[in-house]
Amino acid sequence: MNTSRSDRKRKRTKKRRKTLYIFLLLLFLCVVGYAGYLYFFADHILSKSYESDGREKSDYREKVVDPSKDNVSVLIIGVDESKTRENLGGFRSDTLILATLNKKEHSVKMLSIPRDSYVHIPEVDYKTRINHAYARGGVPSTIKTVENLLDIPVDYYVKVNFEAFIDVVDALGGITVDVPYEIYEQNSKDIDQAIHLKPGKQQLNGEEALALARTRKQDNDIERGKRQQEIIKAIVKKSVSLGSVFKYDDLLEAVGENIKTNMTFGEMKSFISYGLEGDLQFETLTLAGSDYWKGKAYYYQLDEKSLEDTKKILKDHLKL
Repeated sequence: MNTSRSDRKRKRTKKRRKTLYIFLLLLFLCVVGYAGYLYFFADHILSKSYESDGREKSDYREKVVDPSKDNVSVLIIGVDESKTRENLGGFRSDTLILATLNKKEHSVKMLSIPRDSYVHIPEVDYKTRINHAYARGGVPSTIKTVENLLDIPVDYYVKVNFEAFIDVVDALGGITVDVPYEIYEQNSKDIDQAIHLKPGKQQLNGEEALALARTRKQDNDIERGKRQQEIIKAIVKKSVSLGSVFKYDDLLEAVGENIKTNMTFGEMKSFISYGLEGDLQFETLTLAGSDYWKGKAYYYQLDEKSLEDTKKILKDHLKL
């Protein structure tokens, strides 16, 4: 009797183990299958995002960089383009953030460049607001202007429009950020006061995050730049979290049509290690300056010492 019970118990144990092994095998196959699907899906989708800037490398580099082993820089260009505005033309850069990435230190420095900064635009050979560089010659003109201003190479660029920003945040299921004060702001369709946010740490959807990134009614362009840096950090943090793994196909769909970059798919994969190899160390930088009026036109006059100090910080970070 006891032997019979013992045999039945052993059979049940073996059956459970067999079921567990089958389950683990199926889980492994699902993960591998999903990873393979994501890889080929990403290659297909992100190839639509590629757009050459007409250069093999920056004029400020002696040789072509490899992001898998070199320190590199990425210029994020937020453009005020949307389906609502597609017939307006003459678009300008609404956001300019230069990120330098140091491979060994596993760190990122992000510099917000105020859009009203009074700088020399090489494309037209005169000084005006830096956001005019995009209107005067698109991405190449913007890159050349930033390189001329900071005296460092811009290795890669990522151009983002309103739709891309909204879709990415929504694909991630929203992001958590701290809203500094009560905000009434227009939405991406230019409907006035369509977005209402109260102060405090909270989760925002794409439209709400865009409103927070754009507003400067109650402060200035410097504070606006700081908010944009915090939003980018929140997006990066959410993107590399385990909970976002099964949202990657939605995320890829979001960026495929509305983001342009000179990174190939292979180069993009090299950047993944920055998000997966432990915690990234972020440092945010701003450019000091003062209000400057030229006739009736407003500009932001950069402080020369602050500019020189920032150049040195970025060069040191890139080990130039």
